[in-house]
Amino acid sequence: MRITVLGLGYVGAVAAAALAKDGHDVLGVDIDPGKVERFRRGEIPFHEPGLDDLVREGVNRGNLRFAVPGDVAAGDVGELVLVAVGTPSLPSGAADLSQVEAAIHWLTGLVGGARGPAGDGDRPIVVMKSTVPPGTGRRLQERYLTAHGIAYVSNPEFLREGSAVHDWYHPDRIVVGSESEAAAARVRALYEGYQAPVLVTDTTTAEMIKYGANAFLATKISFINELANMCDRVGADVEVVARGIGLDPRIGPDFLRAGLGYGGSCFPKDVRALDHLALVYDYPFELLRAVITVNSRQRLLPLFALRREFGSLAGV
Repeated sequence: MRITVLGLGYVGAVAAAALAKDGHDVLGVDIDPGKVERFRRGEIPFHEPGLDDLVREGVNRGNLRFAVPGDVAAGDVGELVLVAVGTPSLPSGAADLSQVEAAIHWLTGLVGGARGPAGDGDRPIVVMKSTVPPGTGRRLQERYLTAHGIAYVSNPEFLREGSAVHDWYHPDRIVVGSESEAAAARVRALYEGYQAPVLVTDTTTAEMIKYGANAFLATKISFINELANMCDRVGADVEVVARGIGLDPRIGPDFLRAGLGYGGSCFPKDVRALDHLALVYDYPFELLRAVITVNSRQRLLPLFALRREFGSLAGV
């Protein structure tokens, strides 16, 4: 299959290299010319174990190529177009979808007008790997894609930085969401042979699965941090408590390590985006608000402890 990947960050680069390894003809596209040149040389501009070997193998085989948008012609666009651009937070907490919309505008401008029903095989299919708020796919389909006969599939990623290549080949689930059965079937075919449950659903539900997963993991982190604070007061050992809780198979041990709270590139922005979405829909998601509040406070607690121990920290 011919595949175009828009965005060569962690998700896009891993997807492009892994799909090329699977035998597909892949074109990776990024607006940064310097990044594109490095990928062409088989150099990875960030650390991700195993990715450099995958990229070099694909480049040497000739089925993994890289380009800037201006060098891509309509005939270069694959049957599937994976969108893997950034969705950072706006000051309001909402997801900034400007890169996603720019990618869609570029694609629709390049491939021209409609030729048939979305997903009928004559037009490329947009496969959203970027994390976007529930409802985004439906809006993009209605506002931009239907008029061009382009189908939309939500195919959220569940990769962890530092083990993304391993996670791609050993997924714990594969989620495919679309209003087009034909488009969903073509995306599902990408994962034939992968040993993981496949959940096929509608677009908005697939988007919510991604947000719900990250919000739940963030909740576990905030919960164990609250429990750690209680342990300090009553004289219990939170590490042993966490181990005892984690032995319950209904809970599990992951994300039960007390610390300074959750961080990284995904949890903060995705939890804030879900909170913002709840406000837009006038739903008081009180548990999620508590998770955010606990996480914001947690990083300050070591400073409070130091002040109690040493007094003023001025000049330290």
